[in-house]
Amino acid sequence: MTAGTYFDSVLHERRGSDTVKNRQEKAPAIVIGGHFQGLGTVRALACKGVRVYVADHEPNLSRFSRFLSGSLKMPDIRMEAQALQCFLEWGNKPLLRGAVIYPTDDESVHFLSRNHKLLSRCFRLMTPDWSSIAFVYDKRETYKQAAKLGIPIPQTFFPGSFDDLEDSNIPFPAVVKPAVMRPFFRKTGKKVFPAYSRDELRRAYASAAAVIPSSEIIVQELIPDVAANLFSFCPFFKNTKSVAGITAQRLRQHPMDFGQASTYVEIVNIPLLKKISEKFLRSIDYYGLAEVEFIRDPRDEQFKMLEINPRIWGWHSLAVGAGVNLPWMVYHDLVIDSRPNTGRQALHVKTRFRPAEKWVRLTTDVPTAALEILRGRMRINQYIQSMKGKKEFAVWSLRDPLPFFGEWLLLAALWKKRGF
Repeated sequence: MTAGTYFDSVLHERRGSDTVKNRQEKAPAIVIGGHFQGLGTVRALACKGVRVYVADHEPNLSRFSRFLSGSLKMPDIRMEAQALQCFLEWGNKPLLRGAVIYPTDDESVHFLSRNHKLLSRCFRLMTPDWSSIAFVYDKRETYKQAAKLGIPIPQTFFPGSFDDLEDSNIPFPAVVKPAVMRPFFRKTGKKVFPAYSRDELRRAYASAAAVIPSSEIIVQELIPDVAANLFSFCPFFKNTKSVAGITAQRLRQHPMDFGQASTYVEIVNIPLLKKISEKFLRSIDYYGLAEVEFIRDPRDEQFKMLEINPRIWGWHSLAVGAGVNLPWMVYHDLVIDSRPNTGRQALHVKTRFRPAEKWVRLTTDVPTAALEILRGRMRINQYIQSMKGKKEFAVWSLRDPLPFFGEWLLLAALWKKRGF
């Protein structure tokens, strides 16, 4: 396997699991959100013989996939009462009852964790209840818990008012960002407001306070050379340790300086990130998949925790291409290992192939790289070199080509709603 991937335990699939009969007998999976991260989950599970449905309230890429068993129309998950009623109705249908639920965005995580007890009667949830999720959904709690554990973070301030802001000894440059991302991003189209002076900080704070409560505003030092120093550790975490995982460097994002999402990612081998991540996840009694994000501070070479995504993240299919099928491992744990009288099994990991080392989303990476080249921050030969080697594409697949062309049909809508 590639350096940067690992297994602490292994499971094997039963013979004939890819037959029609076994496909029908297996519990289904429901992926909430059919954007490219949802598409990757559909493919990862369908290749193991799982019936996969995508639930969404808007047009999505996954509906073009040959691996999709069906689409489920649902209300916007922010309409919690209506969404809950919808899920409970699905839970009473024999075709969907007992499905494993995979969230692909923060709002779905919030919905599942807040309604965990009720939904667990009908479905298998990879999302923990709110007692764990509260520490990662709200970045104020994330940073407080990290500080309590002695985990390095960038200098961070929680000014609840303009007076608090003026009294804070904030270093520059800095960023103003929200404790909870999605409402802020939906209203501003940005993840952070940068500030390079005290006056800019005041303006950024005022802009943030206009769209979210001031108690949810975080001010944080801006680590130098952000784009070149972003890393993640991504495990399937269970019983206080990582069962399997992948470590990667997020080398390109769009926009490059303050990115909304990664466009190009490479596997790296940094065991320290696993150690730090496990320390945090263990402290909150976490279960499931997670992306733990870090930034390397070039001033002291420390890896500092930025945030944790307790769900399917954008480039998770890189792990699948590297032989670490994380969505399947969760399914196996919740469905196959939980069956009575089956005994503890080991998960077979296919290693007789050249594993993927890079992940690329072409529709965002090509324009991102082009802009960097035009700005003189990247040479053409650097981009060409980065595209060599075994790659896992976010959308393009010879075995499943239609979503790639479907993405182009949806491009205008995706640009308007998500900024890609």
